[in-house]
Amino acid sequence: MAATQLSDKLSVKSKLLYGVGDVGNAIVNSAIQFFLMIFYTDAALISPGLAGSALFIGKIWDALNDPLFGWISDRTTSARFGKRRVFMIFGAVPLGLSIMLLWFVPKDMSLVLTFVWIALTFMIFDTLWTMTNVPYYALTSELTDDYDERASLTTFRMVLAVPGFLIGAALTPAIVGAFVMKSTGYSFIGILYGIIATACLLIAAAGIHEKKKIVENSSEEPLLQSIKLTFRNKPFVRLLIAYFILNLSFALIKTLMVYFLTYQLNMEKQVFMVMGLMLIFVVIGLFPWKMLSERWNKGPAYALGMAIGGIAVAMTFFLPHQPTPWVFLVGALAGLGFSAQWVFPWAMIPDVADQDRLETGEYRSGMYYGVWGLITKFSEAAAIACTGWVLALFHYVPNVAQSPETLLGIRLFFGVVPTFFILVALPLLIWYPITRKTHRALRDQMEAAGK
Repeated sequence: MAATQLSDKLSVKSKLLYGVGDVGNAIVNSAIQFFLMIFYTDAALISPGLAGSALFIGKIWDALNDPLFGWISDRTTSARFGKRRVFMIFGAVPLGLSIMLLWFVPKDMSLVLTFVWIALTFMIFDTLWTMTNVPYYALTSELTDDYDERASLTTFRMVLAVPGFLIGAALTPAIVGAFVMKSTGYSFIGILYGIIATACLLIAAAGIHEKKKIVENSSEEPLLQSIKLTFRNKPFVRLLIAYFILNLSFALIKTLMVYFLTYQLNMEKQVFMVMGLMLIFVVIGLFPWKMLSERWNKGPAYALGMAIGGIAVAMTFFLPHQPTPWVFLVGALAGLGFSAQWVFPWAMIPDVADQDRLETGEYRSGMYYGVWGLITKFSEAAAIACTGWVLALFHYVPNVAQSPETLLGIRLFFGVVPTFFILVALPLLIWYPITRKTHRALRDQMEAAGK
């Protein structure tokens, strides 16, 4: 047993090379979450209701492609390119091109064509994102079987990804502001970030070494049966529900942050400073959360972090309608708490996939990360669409001082509503059934069964 544990330990080099693949992803994801909606409303001058609805429609296909590509990667065996790496290698360049298209909207189109353009470019991007990233994330489950080592691998990935997320959040407005026209600046962002995302995926694919026994293992389950088996995994369903609620809250916060800072606090020029400070504290919190998870179990530690972040964003409701230094303290506290969101859920998925492996004898991590991606993107799409609907409901007008009614809507859905959702999800994590002890027992059963 000791020999098995030793073989599950990964070198720092292996963890860093794996983490490189998420740098480009983080930059792109951050830019989309923080700025895609405001690009449509304030640069492309598209109504928030139309943009939000088009993005939501674009996610309908995403409800199918995440489990689909997870299932396909589970069934893939390639002696030369690997089980998961093959998708990263051949999908990297198309993904980069789709990112470039996402940040460009042709002028003088009708409302119908504009709606179609936004929905279609978003669907193309999402499809290629899923094709490359579901297999990439599935590697977290397959590079090591160790409970704590998976948290370590995830932490190393996030140590590289969070600075990328910081670049996307803090550098994007600075780059866009350097151009005379916002639309030109966002087009440049698309080109730059597309190139970076492509390069990072290819570098990671070159440095990853998949285990031979996993590469040669092909899932035989049909698609619908594979999905059914996934949802029979009770700990996974519990984690999925908690994560959906928490990620919806987190996505609302990220999407409305620019609006809150710009219009409620009149701090548009300080947007990148506030976001940068928050994400710096995300990085600072990564290893402390990892260390805490080695003393506690992952579920309760995750709950504590989200509670801290929820308290921080709730405080923003009471900030004045003017610039205030208090927002920097709130941002630091939120970053420290929400740092847990970057570590624990991604380190908990492999543990539930082990239960499936014991029962089926197959490596079906792709399906688990596919369903996880579906929930992640659906919650983010719901938040984006909700943002558009809320802004329209509260009569938002771009690039002008907002009415008290509009500011109230922004404050409610930036701070109060997400905090309420977070509180609802906490009990699911505090009493999460997979602990270090139960996972060790599960591994002993797998070893005894030769799985």
